[in-house]
Amino acid sequence: MEPINLFDYEPLARERIDPVAWDYYQSGANDEVTLRENRLAFERIRLRPRVLVSVEARDTRLTLLGESLRSPIVVAPMAYQRMAHDEGEAAMARGVGAAGMAMCVSTMSTTSLEDVAQAANGPLWFQLYVYRDRSVTESLVRRAEQAGYRALVVTVDMPAVGQREADLRNGFGLPPHLTLANFEGALAEEGRVAPGGSALSIYASHQLDPNLTWEGIDWLRSITSLPVLLKGILTAEDAALAVAHGVAGVIVSNHGGRQLDGVAPTIEALPEVAQAVAGRCVILMDGGVRRGTDILKALALGAQAVLVGRPVLWALAVDGAAGVERALTLLHDELQLAMALAGRPTLASIDRSLVRLP
Repeated sequence: MEPINLFDYEPLARERIDPVAWDYYQSGANDEVTLRENRLAFERIRLRPRVLVSVEARDTRLTLLGESLRSPIVVAPMAYQRMAHDEGEAAMARGVGAAGMAMCVSTMSTTSLEDVAQAANGPLWFQLYVYRDRSVTESLVRRAEQAGYRALVVTVDMPAVGQREADLRNGFGLPPHLTLANFEGALAEEGRVAPGGSALSIYASHQLDPNLTWEGIDWLRSITSLPVLLKGILTAEDAALAVAHGVAGVIVSNHGGRQLDGVAPTIEALPEVAQAVAGRCVILMDGGVRRGTDILKALALGAQAVLVGRPVLWALAVDGAAGVERALTLLHDELQLAMALAGRPTLASIDRSLVRLP
């Protein structure tokens, strides 16, 4: 039977993805407490619907970082997508664009950022790591600018890779037919071999800058005119610093439960970040979003949009670009229905009074 919600894609995708790759995509850090809580926290929040409201015309359209989008849904950056589908990130970009949404492309893509841009028919953001050698980072920024990307999303919660025990047990590395397509030579090949450990962890420890501070964000903003967003903000303190350093937006994220286990689920961290930001920059969140009601709750608690990750990857594995488009359309339709049933027919009508926290 054809999937009717995002959960339906997961068992279908598992049949199609190599078990080692599946463990890489699906697993979290350590005991996976945060991974589980990202989902469970949504279930603890109660909605407070209003009735006798005209809801025949529902409008989910918004302008985000200057781009007109059909819905407040962005596809999160996810590495190594060609492990899920032969066309990987290119097919993902086609499906996202067909759904009228935006996609954030990972530095650790298995399709070059230029080839993804060529395949895309919608807005693209580029997720960026800051390398020990800043010329590597600057080269990625210049290439993203040249290829037409609309924003830079800097991942700030990975000074080291979290202990993803499934990857350690599997000795996870890229399969022989794939490389880190945004690089050449050693940088492209280092993610492949993992003698006694995780290739990603080894790569990150060798290449990514563990000493990145707010000075690095200032430097990045100084070399580009693209909007800079910080992904991995979980506290009011860091949200306030992000605003002080002039970023265009923050993404409330715990890296899908893959970094520090035991941190707050993102929907619980969102209110304090929203209070600290106080409308001074864009706020997005990711982690555990699976239903239209999840998006409704996130918007009520202060996000302008959400990022969705793993379930869209499952849809890619199941049916390529068409699967991605259908999965995102299902989520969009669920959001519209939830808005109608909650008596909130426009994004502007969604506010804090819609939810009751535990």
